[in-house]
Amino acid sequence: MPPETHDGGPSSPWGLRDFRLLWLGRVAAVLGIQIQSSALLWQVYEIARRDHPIAEASLYLGLVGLCQFLPLLAFTLPAGAMADRRDRKHTVTLSIVVESLCALAFLAMAIHGAPPLWGLLAVAAVFGAARAFLAPASQAFLPMVVGRKALPPAIAAQSIAFQTGAIAGPALGGVIVGMAVPLAYASAMALFFVAIACFVLIRTSGKPKFVETGVGPLELVKEGLAYVWKTKIVLGAISLDLVVVLLAGVALLTPIFARDILHVGPQGFGLLRASFGVGALLMALYLSRFPIRRHGGRWMFAAVAVFGVCTLAFGLSKSVWLSGAVLFVGGAADMISVNIRQTLIQLATPDHMRGRVSSVSMLFIGASNELGEAYSGVMVRLLGPIGAAVFGGVGALAATGIWARAFPSLRKANKLT
Repeated sequence: MPPETHDGGPSSPWGLRDFRLLWLGRVAAVLGIQIQSSALLWQVYEIARRDHPIAEASLYLGLVGLCQFLPLLAFTLPAGAMADRRDRKHTVTLSIVVESLCALAFLAMAIHGAPPLWGLLAVAAVFGAARAFLAPASQAFLPMVVGRKALPPAIAAQSIAFQTGAIAGPALGGVIVGMAVPLAYASAMALFFVAIACFVLIRTSGKPKFVETGVGPLELVKEGLAYVWKTKIVLGAISLDLVVVLLAGVALLTPIFARDILHVGPQGFGLLRASFGVGALLMALYLSRFPIRRHGGRWMFAAVAVFGVCTLAFGLSKSVWLSGAVLFVGGAADMISVNIRQTLIQLATPDHMRGRVSSVSMLFIGASNELGEAYSGVMVRLLGPIGAAVFGGVGALAATGIWARAFPSLRKANKLT
């Protein structure tokens, strides 16, 4: 039986029992998050539309993202420092326990029938805080389970896990929400319980091998930020992701397009949400078998440009099938960018700093997702949903050109092994 973790271990992570448990736990957690997110977005928009027109109701969707981003902003960097000093596996498990309690709270309010918007937003904020501690610990725990040799295919496999949940979650969420919103929250809670069980059964220790003593939490955070700042390839990669997803992310726009532009209801909403994930999953499967080994920078910038074009096409589309198709291509392009960025970050970072560097990366990602939803809500208010999507696509293309010039080392990045 191959060893559970060591740098000279097997090149494939699938032979490791603990990796299989980690992978299954991630699928269950992401699936639960996506089902819960679909239910929350639909419920908030439905409640807001009772008393407000489309433009004003979209601002409430933006508040969902903002309420999850602010805790991420406050806690992610300290959580990264904690991941370099405390047991990472225990941190991940406890974070998912808190997420399951949030699902229980959403379920209780949905059963009530007419939950206040402030109550939904408050629970969303607690959920964001749990994710702040989950993300850096989870990213830093993966190399401990598989070792460096199996890390690149393990990252691709983790992307498959994420996209499996990202595909099935919105699709199932749309169907289940069409049946009953409380059922969606109950399903999410059950999936969080499965994820908790998987992480409890993992045998690999989550304790960092080297813990810096005599260094305060603030100094640890500063060291992580300094490392990212001086490593221009890493800084360029994660900052490009921040700007592009902030401008061109369409997650918040899907309920608006489904309900009021394309008129396809919750089932069409599920289709749009799933299309992006289908493209990303198929690309992740391809990359797990045929990883990109050379010209990583060029591939990354090309993928980001395609993502911008797809966002632009989504905004102009009048057909749900065309909208689904461009989201599919956009998901595939985004997966190329994600895979290259994560490989660069993990391979370039020593174990005792992985929690902090991962926290910086996840803060950028969280900002691009949650803050991006708030930004999209404002842009819909100013430009309308179609104008917001078109502006985002054009902005993503402009950012691609600017970053290619500002970070030549990222553009010229070659080997990814």
